[in-house]
Amino acid sequence: MSPIKIKNQKSKIKNGVSLLFAVLVMSVVLAIGLGISLILIQQTKMMGEIGYSVVAFYAADNGIEEVLNMTTPANIPETSLSNGAKYQVFVNTTTTDPACTATNYCLKSIGIYKGTRRAIEAKY
Repeated sequence: MSPIKIKNQKSKIKNGVSLLFAVLVMSVVLAIGLGISLILIQQTKMMGEIGYSVVAFYAADNGIEEVLNMTTPANIPETSLSNGAKYQVFVNTTTTDPACTATNYCLKSIGIYKGTRRAIEAKY
């Protein structure tokens, strides 16, 4: 009877090893799946923020255009647009700012949309 007992023990060990191997393989597959889903979530979030960036850029561009349409350029405080974006413009001349190398004045406009900021600098 002892040979049969040894056979049963070997069979139990083989079953235990195969169960352990299956758990390890499933763990690796789960880790890969979670990693891929994390990357996809981050990419989706980034794509949404790219749209915010474009809106903030155009808000800053609107601020530059507003100053260029003025007869005497002046700073514009934070101004809201109809789409929820905001812009703020700073005007510097060569006399007020030595870093300004423009003929007339330097403009810096900051556009803000949903926490995303984009800035444009122009020399006139």
